[in-house]
Amino acid sequence: MTDDLIERLAADLKPVPRYAMQRLLLCAAFAGIVLSVILMLLWLGPRPDLGGAMRDSIFWIKFIYTAALGALGLPAVLALSRPGGRTVWPWFGVLGVLCALAAAAWVQLASAPPALAHELVFGATSLMCPFLIVAASAPVLAAVLGVMRRMAPTRPALAGLAVGLFSGGMGASVYSLHCTEIGLVFLLTWYSLGILTASALGAVLGKVILRW
Repeated sequence: MTDDLIERLAADLKPVPRYAMQRLLLCAAFAGIVLSVILMLLWLGPRPDLGGAMRDSIFWIKFIYTAALGALGLPAVLALSRPGGRTVWPWFGVLGVLCALAAAAWVQLASAPPALAHELVFGATSLMCPFLIVAASAPVLAAVLGVMRRMAPTRPALAGLAVGLFSGGMGASVYSLHCTEIGLVFLLTWYSLGILTASALGAVLGKVILRW
């Protein structure tokens, strides 16, 4: 009886296309990023001097820093969405990116006039910046976690952390299109706090949503 049941169940199985899981996750990530951009445009709007700001190195440092953290989260998401999936190098990559920005922030702060130090550290939006980054990351976080629920991560909290890192980095990149702050210490402190918060939120949600 048991053998017959197994044979009948196996007869209905169809092969899954190669890389189907990866495509689902990438499509969810892309959809979440598009939704995040739309949210930012409707809610906050791009900075009024965006065209001119794109000729400034500070704008690109902000964008590349946040995008790099998000990009490092993506391979961790892909690996941890599989049973027994493991990955180490993205976490060391995150540490390397943080150290590189910390060095650049120290150089900027050390060479700036003392009167400019407060602006470089706190700017005018330090209290709102982390919360806005978390809000911008929410569509990406929801989309990727929703798809990952259909998979089989065996370490749900760590998988959620990876999703949070990816969504936090992408959300911060989207938010940088609105932000006018110029301080690298501001970027290192308040942007990183927003990304860290999104990562922690992902870990908490992952532990609940991705459990099976």
